[in-house]
Parts: sequence; structure tokens; C-alpha cells
Amino acid sequence: MTKAFSGIRIVDSTHVLAGPFASYQLGVLGAEVIKIESPHGPDQARLQGSDRGMNDRAMGTSFMAQASNKKAIALDLKTEGGRKALLRLLETADVFVQNFRPGAFDRLGLSCNDVRALNPRLIYCSISAFGATGPRREETGYDNVIQASSGMMAMTGYGDGRPLKSGAQLVRLWYRLRRGLCDLRRAFPA
Repeated sequence: MTKAFSGIRIVDSTHVLAGPFASYQLGVLGAEVIKIESPHGPDQARLQGSDRGMNDRAMGTSFMAQASNKKAIALDLKTEGGRKALLRLLETADVFVQNFRPGAFDRLGLSCNDVRALNPRLIYCSISAFGATGPRREETGYDNVIQASSGMMAMTGYGDGRPLKSGAQLVRLWYRLRRGLCDLRRAFPA
């Protein structure tokens, strides 16, 4: 059976959670996903997960769960050669996904306008925590930041005013629950 996104090429220059999870979903639907990582600082998720041995081999369970069915290449986008290689990939891509801080890819000459001048049909997806403009645009959106910003850490605190982060990535779970993407009653039957 042909999957819905068969024949679609995604170039994935994302890290940690939101971007890799988004491109993983596209891969599940049949897209070819090519993950780009820096040879000097690979995806932080490679070092995260419940199995220390896998973390030590840079194959943490968090990474493995989101990297399945992806091809991978290491490119140093701070070099001319790395940028040229990425641009060659983007010439044949349908979607480019990146989740670095706003302006980071602009400074590398890889802005939406730069890339779409090469491939006008390309969908350029830029994911950031607080948007591309505004006073918080430079802030990262890790789970603990969102838990703190929303007041969740204060509500789960020690009771004496000291906040406490939930161990699980609850912000993602909350989002999935709100969108009807998962049902805790099935996960935890009475």
C-alpha cells in the first residue's frame, strides 16, 4: 500500500524534540526524510534517554524514537562546503524543516527567501518557541521553559514556593490530549 507522503522529500535540520518529532511524523506517512546534523555538535537527543549505555554511544532512546526511518548526513553549515551541500539537497526537496533560533539560518544565507530563490516550490518550515518576532523571540522552548512560563512548575512545586519540573515532557502530552491525539483512558485503564 502506498503511503500518503510517498515521493515527498523532507530535509530535516532540526534538533531535540519539536522539529525531529514533526519530521518523524512525515516519515511515518511515507516521506523520505534526510536529517542534517553538525559534525561538531550532534542532536542533543542523542544523549538523552533511559538507557545510559545507549546515551554513551550517542544513540539515546529519545533520539532513536524520533530518528527512525530517517537518512542522515553530517554537514557543518558554518562552512561554505556544508552550506553548498545543503543547498544541493534543497534543490530536490519538497519541504525544509529547521528549528534553530530565529535569524540563525538567515545569518548563514539560508533564509526562506534565499532557499526559495533556488527552489520556489519548497515549503520552508521554521519552528521556534515564541515566534520569529517579539520580545521573547531569542528564547528557547525546551519543556522546562514552557512549564516555568505557564506556571506549571509552581503548581507542582514543593509547597514552599520552590518550583519543580515534572519529570515527563508534560507539555507535549498536554498538547496531544487537547488535540485528541491520545487518550489516557486507553493508556491507563481502570
